[in-house]
Amino acid sequence: MNKLKTPIYYLITIGGFSALIYWILLLGKKADQGGKAIDITVDKSYWSDFIAEFINHIKSPLALLLIQIFVILIAARVFGWICKKLGQPSVIGEMLAGIVLGPSFFGMYFPDLFNNLFPQSSFNVLQFLSQIGLIFFMFIVGMELDLRMIKNKAKEAVFISHASIVIPFALGVGLALFLYREFAPAGIRFSSFALFMGIAMSITAFPVLARILQERRLQRTKLGVMAISCAAADDISAWCILAVVIAIVKAGSVVSALYAILLACGYIFLMLKIVRLWLSRYSAGKELNKTSVTIFLLMLIVSACISEIIGIHALFGAFMAGVVMPDNPGFRTKFIHRIEDLSLVLLLPLFFAFTGLRTEIGLLNNIYLWVFI
Repeated sequence: MNKLKTPIYYLITIGGFSALIYWILLLGKKADQGGKAIDITVDKSYWSDFIAEFINHIKSPLALLLIQIFVILIAARVFGWICKKLGQPSVIGEMLAGIVLGPSFFGMYFPDLFNNLFPQSSFNVLQFLSQIGLIFFMFIVGMELDLRMIKNKAKEAVFISHASIVIPFALGVGLALFLYREFAPAGIRFSSFALFMGIAMSITAFPVLARILQERRLQRTKLGVMAISCAAADDISAWCILAVVIAIVKAGSVVSALYAILLACGYIFLMLKIVRLWLSRYSAGKELNKTSVTIFLLMLIVSACISEIIGIHALFGAFMAGVVMPDNPGFRTKFIHRIEDLSLVLLLPLFFAFTGLRTEIGLLNNIYLWVFI
């Protein structure tokens, strides 16, 4: 009998007060409310109104974003699984999922459904959310990097990095000789076109490399540390070169680009020599609690923001924030476990899928373009 008390009280309370509300509405039906009587009878038009309201709720920004995330994650997991079975990194499958969901396939064969699911107005929100996932991922990559292994190979890393820039840069400038007349926009000088070709050919895909190494568990090996170190040096060097190229193309002062380079060098020095030392002293003898997690996340946000303002890109700032984390394996491991699943499973696939989502292979609509590509 005691087990039935709660259900009985529930039914009496809900049923009694529901009946009271219905009785009050019946009484109010007779009262004039602004010239209209309250009608609580069921009408056929109510169903169509409900359907219209239901569709409006689906099209709301939050509901649409959640549906997009659901669709992208399912597609990314499926294509990632297929690529892993074929011996390829899952990141390839995530980008392929974006291409399939984008205008190259889904938008081509189901244009109405594609425009409703991925309207152009929703891309900004999806892009920013994917960038947040990338920032957290690069933060994790930086935390998993062993600085002691880098110190012994710093000179080799810088040489390999700059060699990987200057060689494709020269090849890109040379390729501009064959592409300039056909593809250069009107009014653009050859030097500007050639410099942009060079920088486009020499910038590395830092996040893709980091994701492959992390997935294959190579980030702690000597080869993996060297690859990440070269990619990091390559990334900051390429962004500094881009600042110089933009200054030259805009016929502005190259001095402004030099200021950006000096700020980048100062930022790296500040992170490695001052922030890293302060974090080590702060975390000495402390447990990982909510206060320390808040401080580290604030440091991540500030570092990413500063690097974005300088012009390097926020992902490098996130990477540097991970690098300067306290050199305590247990401390780092606990912190990584707190944010790894959210980053790798939920947010990061959005970034790689979004890259494919903006790809429209149909623009290469003749053999002539395919030959040049």
